[in-house]
Amino acid sequence: MKKELTFTLNGEAITAEVDPKWTLLYLLREVLDLTGTKEGCGYGECGACTVIIDGRAVNSCLFPVMEAEGRSITTIEGIGLKDGSMHPLQTAFIDEGAVQCGFCTPGMIMSAKALLDANDKPTEEEIKDAIEGNLCRCTGYVKILDAIKSAAGGR
Repeated sequence: MKKELTFTLNGEAITAEVDPKWTLLYLLREVLDLTGTKEGCGYGECGACTVIIDGRAVNSCLFPVMEAEGRSITTIEGIGLKDGSMHPLQTAFIDEGAVQCGFCTPGMIMSAKALLDANDKPTEEEIKDAIEGNLCRCTGYVKILDAIKSAAGGR
């Protein structure tokens, strides 16, 4: 039996009919067609599904959809600037060559964004801590760290 769910998604009020058994990831990808949030492992181990909920980076594959009630959720589709340009993190990932296959990139950017929203001058150790739940098999993380530092103005 479906239930009504109301929350804010990328700055817009959303009301959706959901199955309480769904995850937030399922709602985002399969119902709302926001496919920038990726499903990697489905067990909260890879970070490909990371979104920001009330300012915190969260694995949406583990997040029960009904827990979204009244929350503010931001996906990779919602971080662009009002003029239509990319977020500085997105630009930094391109400029620093931090994107290889791209599968981990949305989750990596969302974890970095949650960090930079809370701390605009993080240390390298704080950056590493913020992205420790995001796995990348392509870049070796050096360019990803460089991109996050660059977006933070630290390069």
